[in-house]
Amino acid sequence: MPFSVYIIQSESTSEIYIGQTSNLERRIAQHNDPDFKGTLHTKRRKGPWWLLYHEEFPARYMAMKREKELKSGKGRQWIKNHVIANPAAVNPPEANSSPTRGAKV
Repeated sequence: MPFSVYIIQSESTSEIYIGQTSNLERRIAQHNDPDFKGTLHTKRRKGPWWLLYHEEFPARYMAMKREKELKSGKGRQWIKNHVIANPAAVNPPEANSSPTRGAKV
């Protein structure tokens, strides 16, 4: 089972959230579901939340390591310079089956 590290962005505030999951579509739906209680960070901030970027890994420990890297100062700088500045270049729609920026999951 593949695991995904994902970056979602609030449509209303442009704030980003970084997480990891084994079911990307379900997890993003949970972030946008006002009745789901397991996503406190995105519930405290205004949405809706859109998938901005994701990467897949064969094992959870690898996804957790990458999530930690992206949450670091250097990782956030990489996100700013590569993902936010040019999302189509790092996650082109034709290269993956999941929606990218501009598509609500």
